[in-house]
Amino acid sequence: SFEEKTEELTENFASLGFDLDELVADQKLVLDYVHIEKSELEDTGDYDLEGLFIRLGHAIDSIGAKRVALDTIETLFSGLSDETILRAELRRLFRFLKEKGVTAVITGEQGTGTLTRYGLDEYVADCVIFLDHEVNQRIATRRLRIVKYRGSSHGTSECPFLIDDQGFSVLPISSLRLDHPASTERVSTGIPRLDTMLGGKGFFRGSSILVTGTAGTGKSSMAAHFVAAACRRGERCIYFAFEESQNQIIRNMRSIGIDLAPWAEQGLLRFQNSRPTMYGLEMHLVTMHKAIESFDPAIIVVDPISNLLAGSNEAEVTSMLSRLIDFLKMKQVTAFCTDLTSSAATRSRPDGTDTGIASLMDTWLLLQTMEVNGERNRGLYILKSRGMEHSNQVREFVLSDGGVQLRDVYIGSSGVLTGSARTAQEAQEKAETLLRKQEIERKQSEIERKKTVTEAQITALRAQFEVERDILELVIVREKLRDETLVQGDLAISRSRQVSDLPPKLGSRKTGKDGHK
Repeated sequence: SFEEKTEELTENFASLGFDLDELVADQKLVLDYVHIEKSELEDTGDYDLEGLFIRLGHAIDSIGAKRVALDTIETLFSGLSDETILRAELRRLFRFLKEKGVTAVITGEQGTGTLTRYGLDEYVADCVIFLDHEVNQRIATRRLRIVKYRGSSHGTSECPFLIDDQGFSVLPISSLRLDHPASTERVSTGIPRLDTMLGGKGFFRGSSILVTGTAGTGKSSMAAHFVAAACRRGERCIYFAFEESQNQIIRNMRSIGIDLAPWAEQGLLRFQNSRPTMYGLEMHLVTMHKAIESFDPAIIVVDPISNLLAGSNEAEVTSMLSRLIDFLKMKQVTAFCTDLTSSAATRSRPDGTDTGIASLMDTWLLLQTMEVNGERNRGLYILKSRGMEHSNQVREFVLSDGGVQLRDVYIGSSGVLTGSARTAQEAQEKAETLLRKQEIERKQSEIERKKTVTEAQITALRAQFEVERDILELVIVREKLRDETLVQGDLAISRSRQVSDLPPKLGSRKTGKDGHK
């Protein structure tokens, strides 16, 4: 080191999560501070940097080092005025390090119109990495670009990087390709009736979901349902919030019957709360990337993505979110994003978004407020859902202490009814139904009464019939007896006549009236 003392290096590297004292004790690292002060030096005649080579060679051999860092080479140039000698010695230094078989990392400061102040090291080095710290609309972003790398193909785009307590993190832009897997597994939305509208099974795992709507339409409430359903399945979730704190989100969701606190306490739910103006889009992307890599969630929520427009334009936000979505698809993480749309934009184009990322999304839910009869009611519509059948109905939904509740479509004479108009129409139809029911019951009672009267009449007629039948049957019996009697009498007469008509027997004679023969 030409700038920081050993103690300063140890203290500064501790903030990045590295314990240099431990590495030195384990003989894995040698720290050497080379003090160069121009006021203490005087150039006379020719000289070289052989003393530096000896110190480097001894340090390398003492621990068998494979890497050497020189920070920063400009200090060496500033301390010695003869640039011709320094440039020649710098070339010799590079050759010396190659001969020792070590990988050398040499830092330098940017010059005016050149990569380095003295414009030499970038030509001598095999790999040149350019670091930039750009401030755009008062928001700073660090970027990295590989200027050259001999003997290797490499990306040339600027990549954001982050320096935190875990060191140096880089998210390459050009490493993401459209070759991610496509799962057929489905995950529940947390709202049974919404699952039904999505073919009965919910979203595809690893897909991207966008929920758009104006303020107060219930976007965060739907996100809370999705998070709670995932946690009940034992899956991890990260909630990236750009508007509310963790405690505020937990309190607000309790009002609709969803308690997220137990899931956070169990370690299944992690909140990542930050203001969008805290740092640039690229830094947000790197921060989200690191959080996802470390926590390994099954789903994430970004609420809302429209806040990322603060300090950035639509093209930058679209680029950042497209890289985030590609990264999530590669890891098969389901992304649930909310987007706040303005009322004016919604009236002019209901299916538009301020961030312009709708085409990147697999499922798009549109939440609307419908103003009827002086009141505003909420409606939900599935604009698209790739790879599955889905409902084309506009469904009214309400937020209650039982959460989001989707209602059946209610169509009146003037169209779809919601809110109090629906309540009034339901009451009117209920009253009409009750009247029809009462009329039906009255008619049924009248039928029963007529049935009873008719049955009584039938009973009386049957009784009268029985009486008359008995009389007639008696008359019939009498007539039959009479006929039989007459027949028997005729037979008797006939028999008696047959006896009287027989001829007299021989030897007999008639007796007269007076008894004389």
